[in-house]
Amino acid sequence: MGRFETEMLTARRNRKALMDLPGKWIDRVRQRRVLDKLILDVDSSVSETYGQQEGSAYNGHFECTCYHPIFCFNQLGDLERALLRNGNVASADEWRSVLEPVVARYRDLDIRKYFRGDAAFAIPELYSFLEDENYGYAIRLKSNAVLERQVQHLLARPVGPPPKKPVVLYHDFLYQAASWDGERRVVAKVEWHQGELFPRIGFIVTNLAWRCKEVVRFYNHRGTAEQWIKEGKNAIKWTKLSCHDFVDNQVRLQLFALAYNLGNFLRRLVLPNSVKHWSLTTLREKLVKIGAKVVTHARYVVFQMAEVAVPRRLFAAILERIQRLRWPEACVAPSG
Repeated sequence: MGRFETEMLTARRNRKALMDLPGKWIDRVRQRRVLDKLILDVDSSVSETYGQQEGSAYNGHFECTCYHPIFCFNQLGDLERALLRNGNVASADEWRSVLEPVVARYRDLDIRKYFRGDAAFAIPELYSFLEDENYGYAIRLKSNAVLERQVQHLLARPVGPPPKKPVVLYHDFLYQAASWDGERRVVAKVEWHQGELFPRIGFIVTNLAWRCKEVVRFYNHRGTAEQWIKEGKNAIKWTKLSCHDFVDNQVRLQLFALAYNLGNFLRRLVLPNSVKHWSLTTLREKLVKIGAKVVTHARYVVFQMAEVAVPRRLFAAILERIQRLRWPEACVAPSG
């Protein structure tokens, strides 16, 4: 990419358009594949930096000099929005810049909507925002003495020899921290594991009316967002933010986000069931970076590819599924 193109993309208006583009792509896909529910997972990550890069800073949690980007995924693995931030900001910093535009896009959609986040997103303003937008949420809470007193009756070691399978106990109660505007439901999970002296205790604040076990199971599925971030790092290499200027790296992250979504669309919309389990790295190596011999004739060009990576029938099935996604000609707006 030349310097002129870079300067064009880093203009404020174009940076905003780039940040909005993943959502527009997802909306186009949604016109072909209707959603019956929406689950948003927000998480932050680390992009290590080297040298004197703008916005780079030491982060004590990650124990490195880095940027600290934040990502919002839906339950299908699509990246709804991403934002690059300085390395020393808190995990939930600028959550409104990421979450509010996504919520606005889905506001008129009459489906069930949910949100999951780790303890960094246990913020009273976020609770109120989600409640006003009619989102069910499950957000992890950091343990404290008041919360632990609520589960004191579950902290006595079970009688008898410890079983190989963990003993799991649940409890829920109403709780109000000093900074909250009212009481909210908290679900607690206490696990006794063989060979461990003390139990593992976790707390989740929620407005869901489900059974405790169902709330915990729903929250635990947010781990898929961490897997998608790892895929972005491994397959798309979106941690390679090596420019000096911060805005240049912000643009690079947005371009990586678009590349990630193209890969995820291909995986979830096109791949046959036999290869649905492919990671983005496998998809890249077997479909995108595959070698071919080009044979030209007077009337046509032939691409000869080895069937070791992708058999002919599988490749043909993928092409046929891509063809099905094309809009009918009558639906395509005339150019010019």
